[in-house]
Amino acid sequence: MGAAGSKLEKALGDQFPEGERYFGLENFGNTCYCNSVLQALYFCVPFREQLLEYYSSNKSAGDAEENLLTCLADLFTQISSQKKKTGVIAPKRFVQRLKKQNELFRSYMHQDAHEFLNFLLNELVDILEKEAQAAKSDQETSSPPEKMGNGPKNVQANGTHKDPLVTWVHKNFQGILTNETRCLRCETVTARDETYFDLSLDIEQNSSITSCLKNFSSTETLNAEDKFFCDKCCSLQEAQKRMKIKKPPHILVIHLKRFKYIEQLGRYKKLSYRVVFPLELKLSNTVEDVESEYSLFAVVVHVGSGPNHGHYVSLVKSHNHWLFFDDENVEMIDESAVQTFFGSAQEYSSNTDHGYILFYESLGTSNKS
Repeated sequence: MGAAGSKLEKALGDQFPEGERYFGLENFGNTCYCNSVLQALYFCVPFREQLLEYYSSNKSAGDAEENLLTCLADLFTQISSQKKKTGVIAPKRFVQRLKKQNELFRSYMHQDAHEFLNFLLNELVDILEKEAQAAKSDQETSSPPEKMGNGPKNVQANGTHKDPLVTWVHKNFQGILTNETRCLRCETVTARDETYFDLSLDIEQNSSITSCLKNFSSTETLNAEDKFFCDKCCSLQEAQKRMKIKKPPHILVIHLKRFKYIEQLGRYKKLSYRVVFPLELKLSNTVEDVESEYSLFAVVVHVGSGPNHGHYVSLVKSHNHWLFFDDENVEMIDESAVQTFFGSAQEYSSNTDHGYILFYESLGTSNKS
């Protein structure tokens, strides 16, 4: 990597960002799914800063047990505190912990980067919630005995439902969707909220993220055997249903459903469809009449023609430069190269490098005119 590293330093020259580190990650036999997601998360600056802050305020507890959160914090700290500006790091402890934690990632088979991202974010939240709960019960243990009653038990039974803990992972990635169902007989609208860390979008050939988001929020009619039980009518009725974004997240993660189960084939097939993703995205399918603006800062790319084999790489925007991370290798790319990862306009194409997970950061909101 020495040569590649110095090549990157030469390419950036005086423009090499102060205090930034660009390190490739060693591959431990098909761990590219993990490396590509870790690079995207490392360059998700608010997430990185909060993770490093968490690490520095918790490392004093030297006997803290090792988990995925401590391993990730340790890896990010290792990268950010390197003396050199570029190089390669082996995320060995993190990968070992991941395999120990989840048998799904134990084999040397090709894994899914989206499944890994989902597992990781939920695991981090679980760890932070358990730590907060433990701290809370410690506080309660030190309070007067009569207050205890059946203390910690109640906290868990009610606390998690009534007042869920909002961790810094939630603050970055969590958004709220509202599922609206309108009864076509009495016009009553039933709304149910659900939280999400990423949006999984169905894709079509020669489409765009904006059109995929429109389809995601399009109205569906529930009739025949899909009728909806309306509480007001006390019976099954025809209804219209749609999903809208009630609260857009700070970091919007979009997963393009490129792997589709084909009934006739009895297996999954990769959809190489061309789906245009803009560098600046306006999110308009929100409940309030506001438009959220987002800027693209990372793309996890699946390379290969099928779902069970292939490779993952990532494109990352850091300090207005685009970088290409392929395991140990890191190089600068031109912004215009990002569009070569939209997908293929024809079904059989030699280009098999397709955008799979997109990471956008919020630039704020504005009223729609």
